[in-house]
Amino acid sequence: MTENRPAPIRAIMPRVACIALLASGGLLAACSNPAGGPAGSTQRVYAADLAGAAKLCDAPEVTPAGGAVTDATIKVANDGGWCGLRLRQGGSKPFDAGLLVARPEHGSVLIHEVGDDTRIDYTPDRRFTGSDSFTVKLIPGEERIKVAVTVTAP
Repeated sequence: MTENRPAPIRAIMPRVACIALLASGGLLAACSNPAGGPAGSTQRVYAADLAGAAKLCDAPEVTPAGGAVTDATIKVANDGGWCGLRLRQGGSKPFDAGLLVARPEHGSVLIHEVGDDTRIDYTPDRRFTGSDSFTVKLIPGEERIKVAVTVTAP
């Protein structure tokens, strides 16, 4: 006699995450191969890595210039979410750490590793609109990322 058991949650979650991403207009490529991230990639995309993101986040992927200051620009709507700037050192290796050397006046910064990337998340203060900026020193090396932020109303 065969017993009907619900599928384990870890087997269901990749499909649920893809459905949620598709419903929100998110990463269609991530859902084409849930076990391995976007088709042809070995990086995995987890729903937890995307939770809390601002609905409007315009942030490029940055390749820091060796030993120099690299400028980056972020545009984010202040709806309570964060906007993440993705970067990596040579190849597909994240940086070991980031040091905030110039703080933003109107928001907070979180520097962390997501898959093969180092991600710098900026979250604006509640009800703030306008310009902000901050600088991060990446470790190892002497690379610095100077980020100019434009925060708009939601």
